[in-house]
Amino acid sequence: MAAAAARRCLWGSLLPLLLTTGAGRSEADCEVCIGFLDKFYKYLQAQDVEFTPEYIETELILMCENTRGKENRLCYYIGGTSDAATRIINEVVRPLSAHVPVTNICEKLKKKDSQICELRYDKVLDLTRAKLSTMRVADLKRILDNWSEVCRACAEKSEFVDLILALAPKYSSDFIDPKDDL
Repeated sequence: MAAAAARRCLWGSLLPLLLTTGAGRSEADCEVCIGFLDKFYKYLQAQDVEFTPEYIETELILMCENTRGKENRLCYYIGGTSDAATRIINEVVRPLSAHVPVTNICEKLKKKDSQICELRYDKVLDLTRAKLSTMRVADLKRILDNWSEVCRACAEKSEFVDLILALAPKYSSDFIDPKDDL
């Protein structure tokens, strides 16, 4: 009996250490899944409502309708979009209703579909230091596409750069106009 109590004491002291180190998990593992579900969980907490599976599922589907990029792809993988081929949304809803940490939910989702944890957010472009004129036109178009903007009359690279610099204050809160520094 004393040995069992000692084992429990040992596990009790090692468990927080294993949970904080991630037990072999890399920091970027399941980046989009953890980021999106954490944001969604905080949104639900801010609503101050009862965490029922039906309510969480309804809110998750509504949130998935308004996602873009990698988060939309995650919603597709879990079945939160209307065009999804599979539906494992209950693997998210039930644990969230029991307040299971999102890292644990994403680890379980990884076992169901490994693509979920392969999603990575795009690198954030710091437009204050970026030399837009040295970037490829395809990259400039990608920036505009991420902002849901299109340059229909752009024929030259300089026109894309000018449009991005003109729109940057609207889409990037940390943008500093280089002309203001003069």
